[in-house]
Amino acid sequence: MSDATGDLYTPKQGQYLAFIYYYSKLNRRAPAEADMMHCFRVSAPAVHQMVLTLEKQQLISRIPGAARSIELRIRRDQLPDLD
Repeated sequence: MSDATGDLYTPKQGQYLAFIYYYSKLNRRAPAEADMMHCFRVSAPAVHQMVLTLEKQQLISRIPGAARSIELRIRRDQLPDLD
């Protein structure tokens, strides 16, 4: 990963990362994929693909098959504001 946020993720990925951060902060637990599906108004497969992509890029970690196990692997100052 690079230190320049522009090199870390796309704008769309940044919105998912910001959502994960704020949801976790407000609710004291990670979001479920269904929470992201409702927020971004996309299908379940679209959210799951984004989660897999973020994990592959080492921006998040998770335990496959475990509910609400997503954790950010980047600092808050590397996240955009949530639109």
